Amino acid sequence: MGKKEREERQYPPPIKGRIAIVGVCASGKSTLAKGLCAKGYDARQCAQEHSYVPDMWRRLARPEILVYLDASLETVRSRRQIDYGQEYWEEQQRRLAHAREHCDIYIQTDSLNENEVLDRVLEALESMVKEDI
Repeated sequence: MGKKEREERQYPPPIKGRIAIVGVCASGKSTLAKGLCAKGYDARQCAQEHSYVPDMWRRLARPEILVYLDASLETVRSRRQIDYGQEYWEEQQRRLAHAREHCDIYIQTDSLNENEVLDRVLEALESMVKEDI
């Protein structure tokens, strides 16, 4: 059995239709999850940026689709009063590396408002469905 097969066997199977959202603090995860749920999707945010377990998103949320929201430190500071600097932001990036490598949808949210983020994710989801047909 190869490494990839062993790795895949250790995870519980994804839940059909489930969407997990990960990203740095203040990237828009909770807002996106609420917007997707309002549209009928099974979406939940994962606090992966706070976990030392690289694949927590996969183990707990068990998503079929993983959305990664990113934001620069400058954008995070403009959205929320934070008491950390570059070093902790970089630590979040390190903790999120596994999710970033495995995401199905990646969105840089710096120049987007919450409706634009939702629209982009909905477009990507629609495109993914068309590809499966």
